[in-house]
Amino acid sequence: MVLLAGACSGGSDDPEGQSSPPPSTEASDDVTTGSDDTETEPIPVVNPGRPGNGGPLELEKVASGLDVPVFAVAAPGEPRRLYVVERAGRIRVLQRGRLVEEPFLDLSSEVSSGGEQGLLSVAFHPDYESNGLFYVNYTDLAGDTRVKEFLAAPGSEPVETRELLYVRQPYSNHNGGQLAFGADGLLYVGMGDGGSSGDPENRAQDLSSRLGKLLRLDVDQPRPEWEMVGYGLRNPWRFSFDRVTGDLWIADVGQSKVEEVDFVSAGDLGNVYNLGWDVFEGSEVHEDKVPTPGGILVEPLTEYTHEFGCSVIGGYVYRGTAVRRQAWGRYFHGDYCSGRIWSVARWNGEVSRRGHPFRVPRLTSFAEDARGELYLLSKDGSIYRLARRS
Repeated sequence: MVLLAGACSGGSDDPEGQSSPPPSTEASDDVTTGSDDTETEPIPVVNPGRPGNGGPLELEKVASGLDVPVFAVAAPGEPRRLYVVERAGRIRVLQRGRLVEEPFLDLSSEVSSGGEQGLLSVAFHPDYESNGLFYVNYTDLAGDTRVKEFLAAPGSEPVETRELLYVRQPYSNHNGGQLAFGADGLLYVGMGDGGSSGDPENRAQDLSSRLGKLLRLDVDQPRPEWEMVGYGLRNPWRFSFDRVTGDLWIADVGQSKVEEVDFVSAGDLGNVYNLGWDVFEGSEVHEDKVPTPGGILVEPLTEYTHEFGCSVIGGYVYRGTAVRRQAWGRYFHGDYCSGRIWSVARWNGEVSRRGHPFRVPRLTSFAEDARGELYLLSKDGSIYRLARRS
């Protein structure tokens, strides 16, 4: 399934029976909620607490005019900024709802861009304030995946310090591309199965291939080695860690029937997991064969069929304060083709699913800022923030 270029499809109703036109949005002057002197309720870090009730919520537009934004993230120690990744190869800075004219990083001369290729994500080292290190994932001019480390110094352009990963891509799609640091301080990267349709070379279940895998490594080591956390991924777009619990959420784009979201608790991240593809597509059998042994088989926590969309876009568990009562502890995700938005919460062994009455056309990614507020990115160049309905 093409993630960043494709025709919309889907039915008229959300899986949870909630569907309505998106509310009107208003521009905001600030990336984060409140002004510099506004006190906010502290975010707990021990007890995740009861999840929010899911509504009433709406979206506020906070930025526009970006060139195919596909990811955004906050850097440690910079609560008023979001770093926005543009597919063509630039990282822009969004500060107080305004784009800084000069890009933070421009790799456009090194990046193949279009469809599912391009500059795909950035991750800042947990000690970025002191060491200035950050990491990018992109497809190079040959279409292959590269993960590189950069050093940012005040008053000068970032410089490349080393390459951490190179993976040859046999096709132009299913590149994955997500980078994120987990609560363990390790850098995680999500790799798609290499592309084409149906994983023709069985790479996702092949433990000798890095395609179709979730990998991690310790960037603080002088010669770090990648470790496999999971296999059986088709195109993880995207994954995230709950900033309170450390739990891992993975949205994996389906083939032609089912879109899925997978879940691994923080306490289980020491194991290796099989996410199922290409034996399964969601909970449905895709190929009549035995999954490759060696990993714990994971069933989707939630899924939806192509009646409601065509390409899942992964998000985050909301841990902000602006809509805490409505959204706390709920994992938000959506669909590229239909623009539908859903949220899921786990509580006392039960899973609650909810559809939300707004849509984002050509949704490409979610983001969270330093305070845990949630943002939604559109291929048309706009960024929205989750807000309480007025």
